[in-house]
Amino acid sequence: MKLIEAFARAVIAQSSYGEEDFVYLCNRVLALVGEGGDGADNVPSENLIDLKDALVALAAANGKAGETADERECLGAALMDFITPPPSAVNRRFYEQYADDPAGAVAAFYELSKRNDYVKTKAVAKNIYYTVPTGYGDLEITVNLSKPEKDPKAIAAAKKAAPSGYPACQLCMENEGYQGRIGYPARANHRIIRMDLDGAPWGFQYSPYAYFNEHSIVLDTRHVPMVISRRTFARLLAITDFLPGYFAGSNADLPIVGGSILTHDHYQTGRHTFAMEKAPVEKSFTFAGFEDIRAGIVKWPMSVIRLNGGDKARLTDLAEKILQAWRGYSDESADVIAESGGEPHHTVTPIARQKDGGYELDLVLRDNHTSAEFPDGVYHPHPDVQHIKKENIGLIEVMGLAILPPRLKDEMREVEKFLLGRPCGVEGYHLGWAGRLKAEHPAVSSEAEAQNIVRQSVGRIFARVLEDAGVYKRTSEGMAAFVRFVESVGIL
Repeated sequence: MKLIEAFARAVIAQSSYGEEDFVYLCNRVLALVGEGGDGADNVPSENLIDLKDALVALAAANGKAGETADERECLGAALMDFITPPPSAVNRRFYEQYADDPAGAVAAFYELSKRNDYVKTKAVAKNIYYTVPTGYGDLEITVNLSKPEKDPKAIAAAKKAAPSGYPACQLCMENEGYQGRIGYPARANHRIIRMDLDGAPWGFQYSPYAYFNEHSIVLDTRHVPMVISRRTFARLLAITDFLPGYFAGSNADLPIVGGSILTHDHYQTGRHTFAMEKAPVEKSFTFAGFEDIRAGIVKWPMSVIRLNGGDKARLTDLAEKILQAWRGYSDESADVIAESGGEPHHTVTPIARQKDGGYELDLVLRDNHTSAEFPDGVYHPHPDVQHIKKENIGLIEVMGLAILPPRLKDEMREVEKFLLGRPCGVEGYHLGWAGRLKAEHPAVSSEAEAQNIVRQSVGRIFARVLEDAGVYKRTSEGMAAFVRFVESVGIL
């Protein structure tokens, strides 16, 4: 019983359970993991998450956890639910502290979300992360290794299971406390802070597989589709008030340029400074009727209009005016097409933050039309860079943080071997890239040098990816076309 007892002691130390609950906790854990061998003295550490992982392994040995990673994840979340207060208690404590110390309340909720293993800190630590200097600042590169690979056994089991439809999606409120199942993530230890946003009930939670510091989600309590509108801008600005030090942004609301979940309205937030935020305004102007708001075009590979001001309502008014102008704006000479066959092509990716005692709102112009040459999207990564990144360019990438697929970990290593002249298995879609790198660096002599060459090249390719996604190219013709749009909105 030593492993179970160690877990029970750790739960008591990190929750509202008391010493009188020790036997009760041991028995409840015993029911979950089975009464077979307790691993004798196999107590890995006093760390609660390590103990949880050991208990899941014990349960598997006892036949109390299934073969698939999904089933074991469900058991792990159920174990961590022991230290997670119910939603009512989490919300009560949050708002009691928030009344005097908003930043402290947010920090305490984040610590709970890490401590109970909802935020997968151990998994996130596996990600590859580095920065690459470019003409747009230091871009951030991540190879996403934190999310588990799809388990073939789980895929097969999910196909046999009857469709559930509950919860409707992974952002629904119904996920709070949901046990999970094969093909659907465990959420027994998941908690959501209730919040009022623009007069409507919304929720605030952290992201399990964080892509940046304190990566979090603000979600509509209703399962309704994403829509970029005036209310979006008002809500994003309000979030920066509610969450001190956090930015707030939204994916676009159209396919190709939007995020992975367009069926549920939500925003992303966090405490992170992206390269785009650091990028300077290179051309300033004033919109007619909005003389109190500073505006300009940002030096960035994508097409960004930045607004600064102290009045949220005025910023919202101007942002809506720009959005409406962009939705209906076409300029065939610049391959800017507002709609075709009744299908709209224009929207924005908005990002709000507080800056210098006021508010800052970036509007990234998006266009999702396709062509015979670019069937995946004219303003989408073009075929010659899709060997690195072919997925949609969503909010996080827009701001300068690449989220690259896990396949690249091994594929980059093979290219490094190629540069060193060693036996390798470079994928066919990387051969042209590898050959160019070899021609540029014919005398690579060390693994560290090869790794640096490959990583820096990936960063430069990501900059190209962003340039592909930019509507107005950074040429004299492209910038002139950008100014034509700004002038169409009305400037002094």
